[in-house]
Amino acid sequence: MRNIAVADVDSIDRAVLAIGTDYPVSHPLPAHRHRRAQVLYAATGVMRVDTAHGSWTVPTQRAALIPPEVEHAVLMAGVSTRSLYLEPAAVPWFPARCQVVEVSALLRELLLVAVDMPAEYARRGRDACLADLLLYELRNLTPLPFELPLPIGPELRGLCEQFQLAPTIRSTPEDWALRMRISTRSFNRVFRTETGMTFQRWRQRACVAHALRAVATGETVTAVAAHLGYDTPAAFSVMFQRETGSPPSAFRPRDARIR
Repeated sequence: MRNIAVADVDSIDRAVLAIGTDYPVSHPLPAHRHRRAQVLYAATGVMRVDTAHGSWTVPTQRAALIPPEVEHAVLMAGVSTRSLYLEPAAVPWFPARCQVVEVSALLRELLLVAVDMPAEYARRGRDACLADLLLYELRNLTPLPFELPLPIGPELRGLCEQFQLAPTIRSTPEDWALRMRISTRSFNRVFRTETGMTFQRWRQRACVAHALRAVATGETVTAVAAHLGYDTPAAFSVMFQRETGSPPSAFRPRDARIR
């Protein structure tokens, strides 16, 4: 199924529904929720999934796991998606929070093929076997550290969202404390309570999220490093690989076969 709304087929009695959707170059999906669990795969482009609790960057050929009934918004950048909508009873192992995951070569091929299945596929035969294999493969996904937790408090959340637009390693707790009119010590305590991270750790994670999107859309490592405030591209690359487990080149646009 391609370019249809999941609401149009949600009531069909099948554990797995697969939908392929092509989005404009820069397209925001407003906050919404699904009854089913969703595997949101970026066949091309890069996405950012936002919820009340955090932000998840999804590079090309990776996927986001979005639990049932979790309200989320998605910012698409040149994205063609292949989504699986799964009956909650069929995936009792599904995470309770959003998660970004690596997608194996086999699962990638299954996702590309699955969108050609009819919504009400036969309960026996090739399509039923394909749906079963998808459910098996989804149990072996490797999580990626691309979550950026966000505070609930409106003032601190506003500062965090503003920082996401133009992150820099030059920003300090003292700067933020001054803007919130509190002491640096109080700021550090509040920040850790609301995000579960130190400010320095969160700042680095925000820089990585920005870099993932920039590299995935073709920006050079040198330019990304400069925008983030690093003295050299090498220093940025070392940090990036330490955080993600891969060099920036691993997230450059790939030649994806889109069916």
